[in-house]
Amino acid sequence: METAFPSPAEAGQTPRAVVIAGAGQAGFQLAASLRQEGFGGRVVLIGDEPGLPYQRPPLSKAYLADGDAGRLALRPHDFFAEHGITLIAGAGVRRIDRAARKVALDDGRSLAFDHLVLALGARNRVLPLPGADLPNVVGLRTLADAGRLRALLADATSLAVIGGGLIGLEVAAVARKAGLDVTVAEAGERLMGRTVSARTAARLQSWHEAQGTRIRLNAGVRAIRPGPAGLAAGLELADGTGLAADLVLVAAGVVPNQELAAQAGLAVGDGILVDAMLSTSDPAISAIGDCACFRGGVDGRPVRLESVQNAVDQARSVAARLLGRAEPYHKVPWFWSDQGPNKLQIAGLAAGCDRFVERPMPGGAFALYGFRGDRLQAVESINAPADHMAARRLLALPAPPALADLQRIDFDPRRAVAEFAG
Repeated sequence: METAFPSPAEAGQTPRAVVIAGAGQAGFQLAASLRQEGFGGRVVLIGDEPGLPYQRPPLSKAYLADGDAGRLALRPHDFFAEHGITLIAGAGVRRIDRAARKVALDDGRSLAFDHLVLALGARNRVLPLPGADLPNVVGLRTLADAGRLRALLADATSLAVIGGGLIGLEVAAVARKAGLDVTVAEAGERLMGRTVSARTAARLQSWHEAQGTRIRLNAGVRAIRPGPAGLAAGLELADGTGLAADLVLVAAGVVPNQELAAQAGLAVGDGILVDAMLSTSDPAISAIGDCACFRGGVDGRPVRLESVQNAVDQARSVAARLLGRAEPYHKVPWFWSDQGPNKLQIAGLAAGCDRFVERPMPGGAFALYGFRGDRLQAVESINAPADHMAARRLLALPAPPALADLQRIDFDPRRAVAEFAG
């Protein structure tokens, strides 16, 4: 069955039919932004998961604790009809015909587009470990994953987490609070190696250990050990050590969903490659969110960011471009993670920083300012929202403050904003 849209718009004109492949945060935001900005053409939002588009961040935190899936929806069902957004759930895009400007769906439908936006997200990295297919070995990416993990946590007494990144540590905090015996096995030299500085990682590691969570670093996993009744009974580490657990979470990072783009002949690397306007190698196709690789890293290097902020801002940028208000995408990246009572917030990218200065703070709060040369490049904070919000404004300046500038005002975030970004 084929759904016919108007013929493709002439180059440079506003498209008349925008198809969005992927109904996560980025895809939903694009659909909403197109309508908010006055787009009058057809908008089709396609998601391979059933149900309404939903928030992913709570899956590893609040949802595991309260199980309230109703609060996860980004908008209620009526929103889509009221705003003229055609939502197709439970049927992903399986093929792109660039010449004909059509996409084929899993359910057999074919949709024509003037402009296609790939908001395909990412999926959990699969570790080729013996025992990885046992019933009580789980990952966490989707609402279905979270529901399964929550049910298993209710009956478990011990949890082994493979991977010491944000997701693994967030789940570890929830499980420990629920009374489970928790061990985190991280193959690297420290926790959160891709996300934060060593000093911030050490501070959060100390908190987890104070709660009774065991952290094993340089602990590669050789296998997931089977136990009675065909269930996992723990881990076997690369050094031969055994770790007992009746539930295993694999939280070893994600990989971008780029195969659909590659099959269509689009340029890919660590994600779907896009230019400063977030266009792919085909100007009729854009890519945004976790699947998009753009030159936004240190020194303009290609980077792929996995955050709500990046998904939302890239969606808004593409919506503006499709309506004739194109500007290169350049936003300060920021992230957060809730680990127990610790609100970790990150502004900027710490990669490439060669000096860190900690701002003394009362009450266990923490703010670490990262510099490259003498220029501010990133701020990592725990329970210090004023520092985080100030950092986002300071890093957005054409020339962020120098180390000497911030030392002169004792790193006071309010004074910094007033003096440099006021």
